[in-house]
Amino acid sequence: MNKLIAPSILAADFGNLQRDVEMVNNSNADWFHIDIMDGVFVPNISFGMPVLKAISKHAKKTIDVHLMIVDPDRYIKTFAELGADVLTVHYEACTHLHRTIQAIKASGMKAGVALNPHTPISVLEDIISDLDLVCIMSVNPGFGGQSFIENTYKKVQQLKELIVNNNANTLIEIDGGVTNKNAKQLTEAGADVLVAGSFVFKSDNPTETITDLKSICN
Repeated sequence: MNKLIAPSILAADFGNLQRDVEMVNNSNADWFHIDIMDGVFVPNISFGMPVLKAISKHAKKTIDVHLMIVDPDRYIKTFAELGADVLTVHYEACTHLHRTIQAIKASGMKAGVALNPHTPISVLEDIISDLDLVCIMSVNPGFGGQSFIENTYKKVQQLKELIVNNNANTLIEIDGGVTNKNAKQLTEAGADVLVAGSFVFKSDNPTETITDLKSICN
């Protein structure tokens, strides 16, 4: 399948959010990646429900919501109502991961699990077939603009092997430090979805940057 590009709205200009959402709509990007942070699970606070609602109103592409929050189960139905198509929770934040995944699917969304840089792929062995997506954090979660962690390539390869061995249809998403310098190597290792924040929105021409990333990967 074609590799997907998911611009991270966390890096957008919050004073011109509608403009940046329209830019993504009109670009070659495939998904909107939206980070929800609570200041507890990660040391930062980002969008809340009203902002997601506003983005959903204008977004014309898949809305990929990444929850970096404690106790995500409390909000699953709310995120479904706000227009999330894919809902990703952190392995490290879920006591009963299988139950959380089932609840996400029961609410009509695709279910993803994110892994922090220190969390091994092996924790997903018993649940990989239930997952629509695994998000590998290639930076420590919480802040944009960080440097890419080189060990990510190895984790992508390990995850790809786990998916293939279980005949699963799980997509591999990479979040953090993605640029035109590592995009090709990531997709060659097995990545399907690349989240790009600062690299897209801080560039001189974000639309062109998205097109370039897309062509590098496919």
